[in-house]
Amino acid sequence: MPVLEKNHEGPVFKEPWQAQAFAMAITLSEAGLFSWQEWSSELGASIQSRQKKGDPDDGETYYLHWLETLEKMLSRKNLIEHADLLQRITEWKEAYLKTPHGQPVQLESC
Repeated sequence: MPVLEKNHEGPVFKEPWQAQAFAMAITLSEAGLFSWQEWSSELGASIQSRQKKGDPDDGETYYLHWLETLEKMLSRKNLIEHADLLQRITEWKEAYLKTPHGQPVQLESC
């Protein structure tokens, strides 16, 4: 399992969703849905693939790779239907587009 990086102010997450993606991956692994070795391999492949396509590798996209890897693994293992995943992505997009700047984004139907 990874060690949560911290600085003098606390965790290094810039956005709440990054912490949530991090926690979700750890929780799913601890629940036995995939091994941490499997997760690490998939995450590494995702990062490598994106870098070949021009990802700047400046740290800003790191947790986007976590999210992408979670989506791929959950779909591949049939833990979520692809259509349901796409629906949730659409719901989040609609929610954040309706949310005033500076306010937390909330889904109306969870």
